[in-house]
Amino acid sequence: LARCDALILPGGESTSISLIAERCGLLEPLRDFVKVARKPVWGTCAGLILLAESANKSKSSGQELIGGLDVRVQRNYFGRQVESFEADLDLPFLESGPFHSVFIRAPVVEKVLTPTSSVPSASGDDTVLAPPRQATKAQVEILGRLPGRAKTIKDKTVNAEDLGEDGDIVAVRQGNVFGIAFHPELTGDARIHGWWLREVLKATAQRYIGDTDSPNRLVTGG
Repeated sequence: LARCDALILPGGESTSISLIAERCGLLEPLRDFVKVARKPVWGTCAGLILLAESANKSKSSGQELIGGLDVRVQRNYFGRQVESFEADLDLPFLESGPFHSVFIRAPVVEKVLTPTSSVPSASGDDTVLAPPRQATKAQVEILGRLPGRAKTIKDKTVNAEDLGEDGDIVAVRQGNVFGIAFHPELTGDARIHGWWLREVLKATAQRYIGDTDSPNRLVTGG
């Protein structure tokens, strides 16, 4: 982990990822990587949950969060596996049209937190919180919204505007941390991967400027 200049937290089962990271002694190093070293991190689906400062609890055993995004995430927002779906998203950081996305037991960002509300004093019965680290001045940017809820996407008769809303938040960025609720690796469209790698290269170059002891090479892990 110390050799990595950037990190991807992939989709999967967030509780399992958290438990394995805890048993392997990686949770604290991961928190330092994200919230102290402030190296680029990208979380997809389960990775978005782990990178949230707050999430709903889904199991009595609970789970640990890494944190880094001042948001509250609602896991399994659209339901079980059979409620998985696909949708076209307009993502302002990409060129060449909508991005076809795959949502599998997907979470959403249900609330953007202010710095003062992002770290409550204790977890509640229905909420799990990430432990605080160094605060950041970076603001949460909303980079993508789902243009309607799953049921409206299926019947094609109602959109988010009809519901009086902008759509559910499915992509956010805060400083070095980028999180999305869907699986871009399943689409054959590499635009998000290309965009993120360019962001990593920029961040890495800035970090190495003036560091004469740096090997000046990019090592990614994920």
